[in-house]
Amino acid sequence: MKTIGIIGGMSWHSSLEYYRIINETIQNQLGGWHSAKILMQSVDFDEIDLEHSTVAWEKSDKILTDAAKNLERGGADFIILAANTVHILADEIQNSIQIPLLHIVEATADKIISAGYTTVGLMGTKLTMREKFYKDRMREKHGINILLPDESEQDILQQEINNACQGIHSPGAREKYLSIINNLANKGSEAVILGCTEIPLLVQQADVNIPLFDTMRIHAETAAEYALK
Repeated sequence: MKTIGIIGGMSWHSSLEYYRIINETIQNQLGGWHSAKILMQSVDFDEIDLEHSTVAWEKSDKILTDAAKNLERGGADFIILAANTVHILADEIQNSIQIPLLHIVEATADKIISAGYTTVGLMGTKLTMREKFYKDRMREKHGINILLPDESEQDILQQEINNACQGIHSPGAREKYLSIINNLANKGSEAVILGCTEIPLLVQQADVNIPLFDTMRIHAETAAEYALK
């Protein structure tokens, strides 16, 4: 079994879920007393400026590349970033290490393609929804067309995600998420990507009729399966 290196803390609430899902997947596959071999470096999210005021990507890049190098030196066989938005720096982090980085977009795209969908909605932070690293990668590399919520809905998503990262679930947050999912379906989305690891903490497939792609679960399960190859 390979050792999984996890860069977590963005937020720690979803990092807990990564740890749980990975270990559950390993135990389901192997049974008995088995659990995953994991190294985790959890960063201080307040120092990661991608979602804060300065957008100091160089600062965030150094923190995350240093974390990746530490995991590599510690014996990790591959690395995952336990958050969607920080994948804006995934290529830089991959270039700083010799071991693979399993990209959340690649794992999610594989599942979408296997399901036969070509037009999907995307919910996440503003950076995730607007920047090229996510939607352009989906379209140009995998032929998946991405539909986005409107501007006001993007503002709502950003605020509720910021709250969730601080452990706050405001009244009505779940209903806001569900409304945005329904609006994406009305726009023509065949399915919806939950492109922030905080969103599945409130929304599950049973809540809606349209297929959901939970990036946190997909990424965590992909890491567990890769560890067993």
